Amino acid sequence: MVTNSNNGNVAEVPLAFVSNPYLDDLTAGLRARPIPWEGYQRATLITQTELNYIKAVDKKTGEDLSRVVDQEGQVYAELFISLLQKLVRVDTIQSILILIDDLLMDHEERATYFLTLANQDPALPYVPLLKCLRNEDEFVPLKASKILTTLLCASPKPNTDVAQDLFRWTTAQLQSNNHAVVDLGVQVLESALRQRDLRPIYWNTSHAMDVLVRILKTDIPTPQMQYQVIYCFWILTFDKEIAEGLNRKYDVIPTLVEIAKSAIKEKVIRVIVSTLRNLVEKAPEANLAAMAAVKLLSFTENLSARKWSDNDLLEDVNYLKVELEENFQTLTTFEVYEAELMSGRLTWSPPHLSDLFWTKNWREFKKDNYALLRVLARLLSTASDTVVLSVAASDIGQYVKRDSGGKKFLQDIGVKQRIMELMSHPDQEVRYNSVNASWSLIGGGARV
Repeated sequence: MVTNSNNGNVAEVPLAFVSNPYLDDLTAGLRARPIPWEGYQRATLITQTELNYIKAVDKKTGEDLSRVVDQEGQVYAELFISLLQKLVRVDTIQSILILIDDLLMDHEERATYFLTLANQDPALPYVPLLKCLRNEDEFVPLKASKILTTLLCASPKPNTDVAQDLFRWTTAQLQSNNHAVVDLGVQVLESALRQRDLRPIYWNTSHAMDVLVRILKTDIPTPQMQYQVIYCFWILTFDKEIAEGLNRKYDVIPTLVEIAKSAIKEKVIRVIVSTLRNLVEKAPEANLAAMAAVKLLSFTENLSARKWSDNDLLEDVNYLKVELEENFQTLTTFEVYEAELMSGRLTWSPPHLSDLFWTKNWREFKKDNYALLRVLARLLSTASDTVVLSVAASDIGQYVKRDSGGKKFLQDIGVKQRIMELMSHPDQEVRYNSVNASWSLIGGGARV
């Protein structure tokens, strides 16, 4: 269950929860394979004492492992990290990582054994594990990422440099063609981002957010993957800076609302509504206009009338509904227009049809080197939706009627030519609005 919290803490599930059938299958296939530990001892790569410790835990799991490790956990943490540093054979590295993961599995408190190694050497325990992320073997980086996640989540003050390396690695994995690897990468993020200090690190990691957003927008994810990615958004939006920038940079509010409208699973709707609530609570000025533009208020009214098994979901829906109702009148019409325009989902909302709106706001289109006119030009060139094309053409005509000085700029960026092309569009409404816009661009004034 997702539970909103003012301080951003999330404590209903284990600190680190990476459960990946693909990784489990790889582990099972490698677990039974014999490792020549005695040969390493004969070659003086490990000592007789180290060999004895290894044999005491090798192939043991569950209670059998606990009986040994709980007595000498610190010794085993130091031993395993030392082995990672001095042994190089891939099959041996694989086995050491399995031993470490077995030791930590369902016992996050044992992470302390590894974390205290930093008292002896600041590079420990992380550097040998980070090296594993760069290993060309398929299994080694995946298992190492799970261990690193557990250690970061268990640390009272997580190492931000290590987190950045891990986030760079996950960014690469999220672009894999192997869906199981993508799933593991997202699970790593779900766990690591629970650490408040790591959220800005991820936000500022090059291309990290771009790749995460792309999964949601273009990769046609399963409902489970939708949930996992949006869960990451939800955790991230407890950070005020991220809440202010998420929609401005990635235009996620329209996407989230569209997913919620078609979602079958309640938990997907739940995490979306929780994310939207965070966006309002942490950064209302940055997000309310965009929510108004996608008509979130009417959607919350629909949601509030439905039966939900989770009472917290209804509470969040009602919170959004109240905030949108109270703030709707304070949002200027231009703010709502701009949010709608930036979303690319133009509809015949009131600003497009209001002479008063254009008389009052046409100068806004000249700001920032005609930034909004450039957006309209892009929509005219790239949109396929006939309503978007019609509204964009109409807006161009409305603007030119009030600022004839903008005609040359629109011609220079190709808008006039595009309007002329749309005059022969198959859709009647697109043709009509393009003709009107063309009449204004040519200089004949308004034509109705």
